[in-house]
Amino acid sequence: NEGAGAFEKLAGLMDSVNQQFPRAVWTFSIGWGCDRLFSAADFAPVRAALSRASAQGTTAFDASGDLAGLECKSGRKWSEPPSPDDVGVDAVASLPEMTAIGGTKLSTDARGEWLAEQAWYDGPLIQGTAGGASTLYDRPSWQTVGVGTALPNQRLLPDVSAVADPMTGVRIVLNQRVVVGGGTSQAAPIWAGFAALMNQSLIGRGSPPLGHLNPLLYKIAKTATLPGFRDISMGGNAIMPSSTTGYDMVTGLGTPNIANLLRNIELVRAVS
Repeated sequence: NEGAGAFEKLAGLMDSVNQQFPRAVWTFSIGWGCDRLFSAADFAPVRAALSRASAQGTTAFDASGDLAGLECKSGRKWSEPPSPDDVGVDAVASLPEMTAIGGTKLSTDARGEWLAEQAWYDGPLIQGTAGGASTLYDRPSWQTVGVGTALPNQRLLPDVSAVADPMTGVRIVLNQRVVVGGGTSQAAPIWAGFAALMNQSLIGRGSPPLGHLNPLLYKIAKTATLPGFRDISMGGNAIMPSSTTGYDMVTGLGTPNIANLLRNIELVRAVS
């Protein structure tokens, strides 16, 4: 419910969970809609709660959205061609304290080994990975590292991506049946699972958990010698192609090579 007090209620829920389960990994699929419908003041309680949690080691992920960059398109206009007013990002995913997750179409071999990847977009259904620039927040300082200067000077989405195309999604056992999942609401929990595994390794070696992941991701993309990400340079969404080398507003920094990413995190922390 987005009525009166909804932002305070969400912030209170986050504080309660943080008290019960500090240093956890959170994954969200909260689609409150186009960020132009809100103000930065609306989300101030949520941002404060996220900051309190991340200070204790919590990492938060949110799905970027599945409307292929048309997150501001209203239901009554779906039969009409997209207009500039339809272009936008989801308000919750755009919070700087969230790691926003985009989606890809993944190709693997018979053993499940990676072959190729491109941005997820289904044109006829107007479904695909969301992305773009926030109207609420300026570009955070950590997002100036490893990001081209030609992009807007606002908070950019997504940060990273994972497989989201339902045609190449993840097999899930549900009620003793095998189904295939999809959407960025699948990609965000995939990253949450990766984070949990990385935390297990870090804590086992006496290091703190990840906490707010975004500054680390962008620093690694800029400075690390080991390739921590697969740069997605094929495909696009309804708004733009994913053809830029490095960061783009379709798949972000790309999809992870977890072994290299974990090693890079350890190296970055060692010299910080």
